[in-house]
Amino acid sequence: MSSQLDLERASGLLSAGKFAECAAICGAIVSRDAGNAVATHLLGLAIKETGDWEQGEQWLRLSVQLEPGRAEFHANLANLLRRREKYRGAEKFYRRALELAPGHLPARHSLALTLNDLGRAAEAEVLCRELLATAGADAETWVLLGVTLANLRRLPESEAAYRRALELDPHNKIAHHNLGAVLSQLEQPEAALAALQNAGTLGQNSYELAFNRGRALLDLNDVTGAEHEFERAITLKPASVDAQLQLARVRYMLGDAKFARSLADAAGANRDDIGLQLLFAEVLWRAGKLSGAEAVLQDLVARDVGGAHVRSTLASVLHEEGRLKDAEAFAMQAASAAPTDAVVIETLVSVLLSRGRAADAMPFIKTHRGLTPDSQAWVAYEATAARLLNHELYPHLYDYERLVRIFDVEAPPGWSSMQELNAALVKILGDRHRLHSHPLDQSLRNGTQSSRSLLAESDPAIKAILAAFEDPIQEYRRLIGTDTAHPLSARNAGRSSFTGAWSVQLRRLGYHVNHIHPDGWLSSAYYVDVPPEAADPNARSGWIKFGEPRYEVPGAGAERFIQPRPGRLVLFPSYMWHGTTAIQGDAPRLTIAFDVKPGPG
Repeated sequence: MSSQLDLERASGLLSAGKFAECAAICGAIVSRDAGNAVATHLLGLAIKETGDWEQGEQWLRLSVQLEPGRAEFHANLANLLRRREKYRGAEKFYRRALELAPGHLPARHSLALTLNDLGRAAEAEVLCRELLATAGADAETWVLLGVTLANLRRLPESEAAYRRALELDPHNKIAHHNLGAVLSQLEQPEAALAALQNAGTLGQNSYELAFNRGRALLDLNDVTGAEHEFERAITLKPASVDAQLQLARVRYMLGDAKFARSLADAAGANRDDIGLQLLFAEVLWRAGKLSGAEAVLQDLVARDVGGAHVRSTLASVLHEEGRLKDAEAFAMQAASAAPTDAVVIETLVSVLLSRGRAADAMPFIKTHRGLTPDSQAWVAYEATAARLLNHELYPHLYDYERLVRIFDVEAPPGWSSMQELNAALVKILGDRHRLHSHPLDQSLRNGTQSSRSLLAESDPAIKAILAAFEDPIQEYRRLIGTDTAHPLSARNAGRSSFTGAWSVQLRRLGYHVNHIHPDGWLSSAYYVDVPPEAADPNARSGWIKFGEPRYEVPGAGAERFIQPRPGRLVLFPSYMWHGTTAIQGDAPRLTIAFDVKPGPG
């Protein structure tokens, strides 16, 4: 009887958050009665709440062994395993709990979350819909379905699921928050902020709330507000790679000389956090601080941590510095350690091409082209290697006359001329270029890029110009045909859809580093306003150029230049290397760019 009373007291202490006192009582019981499963289980729960997850897990496992028929024992062990990111073990024990107690709703919900953790969102969706079929008026299950659909990138359906959850439970702060996150991804920042505000009003005060508010504010061009929210996010979660990156990006674009200070502090305080160390090095690299980036990466190499990705990133930094022999050595080490990693192999291929070793690069390229035939990056590398090898494949892929097309855009309905529309665009887009510097991870130098996708804009001028691009896109598609032997025209079927649209303003000495568009199929440059100096065919100031890779490759310079003119649209394959020559004068160059993909319909 005394043990039963002690167990009841221990359970009450656990519920009251008095974990050490609970553990003391349970420990005393177990010392007298090693086979007491309930005391063993309570001891595990109390110990894990003190922060000792390892020992807590051991006691919970022992309790399951002592009394394997109790569903809640399996579920509680699974909960701890999930917190420890041991997702496969968590799945096993959730499923066992449900075998013992099929109606154990928390275990079903947690199993759905675990399946999402394991990247098996399709299975999680089946589980959620089975639950809804038996308990359709359950807000929590609708929230879980929303999470799952978001992971499946079915964002409109995810939004609908969260809205259904809120119909059932208007005070569900998680549903409000997750709805805000999805609306932000759907490029509806005003609605996202409203949903996130609702979550905050209901008591949500989390890292996720601050991070998503920052993202929405950035989309609304409130850069100072975004900086504040990302600062708040890293206060709540200093080691967050996502928040640290966003804060560094925002501060860099605001012209803050110490843009990476928070990231530097976090990396210094967490030297064994490889994700933070790699991020710090990459941010320094993207900002042109190559010696700093190299120092961080060399330290990781010296400590023999981080493996292939550390050596691959170091190879990229050394490549940027022009130290090709050293870059190749590290790229080779990385490729040997991770021979199937596409990012690692791409770094090696890029270095080999700069070394003029196209024959050595081509087998790697062929392998990854075969694995991902629609990858724009691998088509670009294959074309460059073929060019160095004088292979007929190069003119097939880089047929400038056929594949780079110039269109003079016609004024859409409601506009008397392109001059009138462009004048309106200069005004409205000018308001989108408030930042002081280019994004850290884009090809732009000495200029700015709009933070919000133009596809989400409601301004009539922006909507009009996007609509005006439709006819040139269709004409381009008609001209390239449907040759199945070509990676561009082989996909020329179905309806066109924009996958991104943005504006760029180049200032004095502004230019684009040579690049491709990895997420596109068809890419573009539309000229809203250009400086007078662009008219000089000898200087070619601010002209777009084609054929020259990101890093210098002997024998692979630019081959095609096109003069920018207001109202001119240039369309070309997304895999085609392109950049611009620098603007020398004080007048800016204002453009709109977009990517298009074909699809069903």
